[in-house]
This record gives sequence, C-alpha cells and structure tokens, in this order.
Amino acid sequence: MALNINNQETRLESDSMGEVMIPGDALYGPQTQRAINNFPISGLTMPRTFIRALGLIKGAAAFVNAELDLLKPEMAEAIEKSANDVVKGLYDNQFPVDVFQTGSGTSSNMNANEVIARLASKLYKSTIHPNDQVNMGQSSNDVIPAAIHISCCLSIKEELFPALQLLITTIEKRANDLKDITKTGRTHLMDAMPMTFAQELGGWGAQLKQNLNNIERSFVLLSKLQLGGTAIGTGINTHKKFAKRICKRLSAVTDIDFEVMDNLFAGISSQDTVVEFSGQLRGLAVILNKICNDLRLMNSGPLAGLNEISLPGLQPGSSIMPGKVNPVIPEAVSMVCAQVMGNDLTIAIGGQAGNFQLNTMLPVIAYNILQSIYILSNGAKSLAQQAIAGFTINLDNINDQLEKNPILITALNKTLGYELGAKIAKRAYSERRSIKDVAKEFTTLSEAELTILLDPRKLTGQND
Repeated sequence: MALNINNQETRLESDSMGEVMIPGDALYGPQTQRAINNFPISGLTMPRTFIRALGLIKGAAAFVNAELDLLKPEMAEAIEKSANDVVKGLYDNQFPVDVFQTGSGTSSNMNANEVIARLASKLYKSTIHPNDQVNMGQSSNDVIPAAIHISCCLSIKEELFPALQLLITTIEKRANDLKDITKTGRTHLMDAMPMTFAQELGGWGAQLKQNLNNIERSFVLLSKLQLGGTAIGTGINTHKKFAKRICKRLSAVTDIDFEVMDNLFAGISSQDTVVEFSGQLRGLAVILNKICNDLRLMNSGPLAGLNEISLPGLQPGSSIMPGKVNPVIPEAVSMVCAQVMGNDLTIAIGGQAGNFQLNTMLPVIAYNILQSIYILSNGAKSLAQQAIAGFTINLDNINDQLEKNPILITALNKTLGYELGAKIAKRAYSERRSIKDVAKEFTTLSEAELTILLDPRKLTGQND
C-alpha cells in the first residue's frame, strides 16, 4: 500500500512485530527500517568493504544451498546474482543502518537479507524471503563475525599489503641512493656518533618488514571463518556440510584461502583475532609515527633547525607568514597514527564484550578495524610517494654538523681515555671548533693520524 507523507511516497510493510512505514523506493524492508528509526546516532554507516563481505557471504550461501539441494537452482541463481550486485557496490545507498546499532550486527545482516531478497524476487519473478532463503544456513551471530574477517582479509590483500610494500621499496631505494652520505646520528635528540643515511633509513625498513611479517600471520588467522556456527556455535539449522563448502566457495570467488575456524564457539563469542590484528596495526602506527617524527626533525629549519633534508614543498604553510612551507605529509600521517591508536583502544574494549556465547560490539569493531586498515594504507602510500621518494639532501649543512660534532671524540677513547676526551669535546663545543683542531692541541697525535681516526665514514662501521 502506497501513501504520501511529507511529499515522500511510502509503503506499509509488516514483520513479526507489526507494521512499519518504509520509503517507497527503498529496497530494504521493515527490519532495516526499524533499525533506521531506532539508531539515529552518528550518521556513520558500515564501510563499503563490510557491505561487500556481506554480499559475498549471501552469494556463496545461496550457491552452496543449491548444491545441497536446499534451494531451487533458479532461486539460488537469482540470490547469487543480486548478492553479486551488492558486492559490486551498486546498492550501497540501500545500507543506511548506523554503526551504533544492535551489538550483534543483526540490523546490518537483515539489511543485506532484505535488499538481496527484493532484488532476487524481481529476477525470480516470485517472492524470496529474506530469512528463509537469503539467510538460509546462517545467523547474524556467525555472519557478522565472518564478514569482519572477510572484509579485513580483502582490505589487507588489496590495500595494506601493496601500500606497505610500496613504502618499504621506496625506503630501500632511497637508502641505496644515499648510501655514501654520512650524517650525524642522534640520541636523546642530542648529537651522537656518525651514521649513513642508508643505516638510518635501513632501520625504518627493518621495522616495517617485521611489522609486515606480523600482519601476514594475522592474515592467516583472519582467514578462519565462523560460518556454520549459526546462533552460538552449535550449527543449529544448517547443513553439516555447509561450513566447509561455503568457505570453499568464498575462496574461489576471492582468491583467498578461507577455512572453517577450529572452534566456532570461540569465534562467535569473542573477537580475539581482530583484537590481536588491531594490535599489529597499532604497532604499524607507532612505526609510521616514528618515521614521521624523524622526517620532520631532519627537515626542520631551514635556518634554525637541523636542515639535513628538504621535504617536497607541497603547499603554502601559513596564511600570515609568506614563504613558509610545512612538512604536511608527515603531519597528516601522524594524525592517521593517532586515530589508529584510538581505534585500537575501541576494538580492545569491544573485544571484552564477549558475554557468554556472543560478542555484542561487533559493528563498532568492524568500523574501527576497517578504518584503521584504510587510513594506514593511504597514509603509507602518501608517505612513500609524497615525502620519502622526493626529499633532497642539504649536504653542506650535514657536513658542517659532522665536522663540528664533539661526539666524534668517542673514536679516540681507546687512545686518550674518557677524561681527556671529555675535555677536548667540551672545548670544541664551547669554541665551536672541530674536534680535530682541538685534539691537535691536547694530544701528540699528528693531523694525518687524527684525520684517519676521526673519519666520520669509517666511524659508521662501513668498510667501503
């Protein structure tokens, strides 16, 4: 029945709780509309990748249920085709449910069921029920956790892995390009022994590679799915072959090796795997923030800072100070890192909400973990392409800092001893003179000997 309320055509539908008024052009049904009415909280909706994962599950379930002779082939084909359109993002505007909804994510699951049922009914030319057919062999309690895992795997494979590889490759290339340039190392932000740019950048690369290894291990754990457990892990109302077959089907359509989780009770009642994975993303945020801080300090100046490098000038840095250019990419990525650290705390708190047989903070866990992957991926790409790939070396300033670095005296510890070395270093610093000049006054070492002993390049441990 069509009505016109406030110049908007609506229709009246009913579910087990009674009648609901729905926009006339909406593909979703009464359960989705109830969620829209109940949760006008943030205006945030579930991420695109999560909706894609729901579509993948619904399509794979229809395929398997037809294989098991539980659905007519024509009906299953209509459901699968409609689900694939959801996967492609053709109906994202039909998924308006707020992130802050029922903790199981039932509203989002029913949103998918209702949209796909309506689309499939048009193809099948007969009514397909959202619960009885589209949701066959499933429960929100296993679908939503599985959708979190699937969407994480898709985002890691398609976004995070390529972004990290790009960043690591860019760092390694710059390290190789700058391997012959020696600079002042620093501890406590104070001058320390010399090092090469290759050593400094190589440290960044090693940190990222270790983190990538950790994420790869999490990826394997995330590929274990809760499907087949239905309500609490017992698998009620699903075929005993359903779980393995739907994982096989999902593997075929995604090219990711999905398997049934070893213990479905653990998979439905907890979000331990996602909590652990979020910790790896937090670790990545820590690494990226360290790199950003190093870049900003090396770029500081140009007159009153370290001025070792010049990051690419991308935009005017001030509305009042002409000519000012700021390190905008490292600043933006540092904010990404702060957001990810906050997301990790939300996910950890969400992971604690596994009361008995079901975690009840699934939507907010899904939203935060997928946002973390997305912004870290884009942040890593920006850092690689717009900061690290293009910074230039201010060689004159670097060499001047090296020559006057009083900590070079450390190289003479074995020859002069610590106490005499400290006197030379203090004199050199107070008089703004080179260590070699002052050492000639305090020791019997010749200039040639001092030149060899205080060669910054040799003090980096490099043999070439």
